[in-house]
Amino acid sequence: MTKTSNAMWGGRFAAGPDAIMEAINASIGFDKRLAAQDIAGSRAHAAMLAATGIVSDSDAEAMREGLLTVLSEIEEGRFEFSTALEDIHMNVEARLKEVIGEPAGRLHTGRSRNDQVATDFKLWVRDQLDAAETGLVALIEALLVQAEAGADWVMPGFTHLQTAQPVTWGHHMMAYVEMFGRDLSRVRDARARMNECPLGAAALAGTSFPIDREMTAEALGFDRPAANSLDAVSDRDFALEFLSAASICAMHLSRFAEELVIWSSAQFRFVALSDRFSTGSSIMPQKKNPDAAELIRAKVGRIFGANVALMTVMKGLPLAYSKDMQEDKEQVFDAADNLMLALAAMEGMVRDMAPQREALEGAAGAGFSTATDLADWLVRVLGMPFREAHHVTGALVAKAEARGCDLPELSLAEMQEVHGEITKAVYDVLGVHNSVASRVSYGGTAPAQVRAQIARWKEVLG
Repeated sequence: MTKTSNAMWGGRFAAGPDAIMEAINASIGFDKRLAAQDIAGSRAHAAMLAATGIVSDSDAEAMREGLLTVLSEIEEGRFEFSTALEDIHMNVEARLKEVIGEPAGRLHTGRSRNDQVATDFKLWVRDQLDAAETGLVALIEALLVQAEAGADWVMPGFTHLQTAQPVTWGHHMMAYVEMFGRDLSRVRDARARMNECPLGAAALAGTSFPIDREMTAEALGFDRPAANSLDAVSDRDFALEFLSAASICAMHLSRFAEELVIWSSAQFRFVALSDRFSTGSSIMPQKKNPDAAELIRAKVGRIFGANVALMTVMKGLPLAYSKDMQEDKEQVFDAADNLMLALAAMEGMVRDMAPQREALEGAAGAGFSTATDLADWLVRVLGMPFREAHHVTGALVAKAEARGCDLPELSLAEMQEVHGEITKAVYDVLGVHNSVASRVSYGGTAPAQVRAQIARWKEVLG
C-alpha cells in the first residue's frame, strides 16, 4: 500500500497513515457541510485572541480576512478538499496558510479540534432548529387556513378507523395544529437549552492562555460559555435532542400523511390533492397517486433510525472526546435534510389540498355516528342512567341495522318499541350538524370552539 504524508500531524506521525487508515479516519466527505460554521467560529476566535493580546491585531486581521477568502472559495465551488487533511478544520487551516502565510499558524492558539468541532456542530444544529421552527410555523399557518375555511363543515370522526362521532373539518385540522404546536415548543426548548458555547474548552481541560470565552460566545450568538470543559467537548445532547424532536415531528407528519393517503383514495374521496404533489401510474391512466404523502410517511424511518444510531454511538463513551464521536454527524445531516423536506412538502400539500365538503358530510352521518348523541339525550331528557341509555341506544342501532337504515330514519313508533318514553324531540339531536354544534365543551368540535382555538393560535403565532 502507498503511504501518504500528513504534515498537519507533525513529527511523530510524519509518515502518515496508509490508505485504509486514511479512509476510515477522514471525515471531510461529510463534515465539509460545517464549513460556514467552522469559519465563523475561527473568525470569532481570532478576534478574541487579538482583544486579549494573545496575538497581534495585524495577525488577527489577516486571519479573519483570509478566512473570508477561504469561505468564498468554498461557496463558489473552487476549493479543493483533501482527504489527507482529514476534516474541514484542517482543510480550512491548510488553505488559510497558503493564503496568508505564517500568521495562520497562530489561529489554533488556545483551542483544540475537540472544542472547535463541538462548536461547529452546535452552530450547525442550531441553524437546523431555526429552520425547523420556520417550517413548523408555516405548516401551522397552512392548517389554520384550512381549519378556518371548514370550521363548520361536518365529517366523520374515527376511532379504530371506524366511524365514531361527527366532528368538523376545522376541528380535525386543529388537532394537527396542536401536534405541530408541541413540536414547535420542543424545537424552541431544545434551542434554548443547547445555546452554550464550547469554544475555549480546548482539548478537555481548558487552556492556560488568558482567553475571553464570554467574548467568543457572544460573537457566535450563544447565551453563555459552557461551564465545564470536559462536558463541553464530549456533549452531544444537543444533537440527540434535535433528533428526538425531529423523530416526534416526523411521526406526526407520518400520521397526517397516512390520513391524506386514505382520504384521497377512491373509497373515501374526502380530499383532492393537487397535481403538484401527486403522480400518475405508468400503466393505469385513471390513477393519481399521493406519492408526496407516502414519501413523507416513510421519512420517520430514516429520522428515527438516526436517533437510535447516535444514541448507540454515545452510550458507552467515557469522558471526554473519543474518535467514535466523528460518527455523530452523518445521521444528523441526513435526518435534518429529510425533516426539512418533509415539512416543506406537507405545508405545500396542506395549502393545495381541496377538502370535498359533500363527501365529508355524506360520510359524517353514516355508521350510526350520532348514537352517542342519542344516549346523551336519553340521560339528559329522560333522566336515564348512562349504562341503561347505552343499552337502549344499542338496541336502537341493532333495529336500524336490521332495517338497513340509519338512526334518524327510524320512525318514532319504532323507537318507542324499544323505549316507550322516547319523544319526537329526539330527532333534534340525531342530525350531524346538531351533533357537532352541541359539543361546546372547551376543546370540543363545535364550530364556535374551533373558531376560538383558531383565534388563540393566531395570537400565539403573532
